[in-house]
Amino acid sequence: MGRPIVGITMGDPASIGPEISLKTFQDQQLYEKCRPLLIGDSNVLEKVMEILPDRKLQLNPITNVKDAKFQYGTMDVYDMHEVEISELQFGQVSKMAGNAAFQYVKKVIELANAHEVDATVTNALNKEAMNLAGHHYAGHTEIYGKFTHTPNYTMMLAHGNLRVVHVSTHVSLRKACDLVKKPRVAECIKLADEVCRNLGLKNPRVAVAGLNPHAGENGLFGDEEIKEIAPAVAEMRAKGVNVTGPVPADTVFAKCHGGMYDIVVAMYHDQGHIPVKVIGFQYDEQKKKWDSVAGINVTLGLPIIRTSVDHGTAFDQVLKGTANEVSLKNAIDYAVKLAENK
Repeated sequence: MGRPIVGITMGDPASIGPEISLKTFQDQQLYEKCRPLLIGDSNVLEKVMEILPDRKLQLNPITNVKDAKFQYGTMDVYDMHEVEISELQFGQVSKMAGNAAFQYVKKVIELANAHEVDATVTNALNKEAMNLAGHHYAGHTEIYGKFTHTPNYTMMLAHGNLRVVHVSTHVSLRKACDLVKKPRVAECIKLADEVCRNLGLKNPRVAVAGLNPHAGENGLFGDEEIKEIAPAVAEMRAKGVNVTGPVPADTVFAKCHGGMYDIVVAMYHDQGHIPVKVIGFQYDEQKKKWDSVAGINVTLGLPIIRTSVDHGTAFDQVLKGTANEVSLKNAIDYAVKLAENK
């Protein structure tokens, strides 16, 4: 019973979230690592199970964590009763589904804040659907920041030994450039160092990417490196962090992937997302399908543990039985490791 209890949200009910959750809970190894609990709607899972005849699970709908069985073959579902199944349109954006996905996230945060679960993992939600339901957040990260009362947090993406922390995420590129300031860069360096230590690395090697081409080329292509990034690196190095930078972004991720660094601080969303997804996402045009959708998302700086799949709702793949659950399994593995080292 020492295995951590991991709360896993079902994601948008109209998405692939229910399918990959069912597939993940079908794996006996999951129960050897942790005590998994899905937060969602059992009626949606029952409907999706119809397309997975060889993956039957016994659902155990509950409204209290203490009623969970945590036994392989049984899927404990914290049943939220947010979805009217006759009205749910799979693969479509809807207010009902957006509200349900939001409520699942809010509930798993409440359970973590109350220490009823040891870590949280989120499936994908649809931002348009969530906003249609009146919940105006840019994404999971901002929801977690709000309901854990955390002002300073950041996103980390990871696939294998490539880990990336972001100075900014869900803002315009124009605004992202304006957000590259010394205090924020220093905070992200600190969070990058901390998460690596929480993963068991004793002396993490942190690299900081430049914002401009060639890391500004000594001011030729911009001065953010000189005025904001380099001073943040110097400050954190003086505090004992093993940090290098600014390093040109066109080489720093390849160096990290090759083993030179343990983690990279990226300056904005796509600078960090693209290299991780190029490695973790593999699309086969001949098969017209994704062979791999690997990688995870971790929110750093929170008082609770949150990891997530590193893909969207994939409405085009819903109810086909072919959705790939690897990213969810990876996210759970990360959550377990962080919970064990916390």
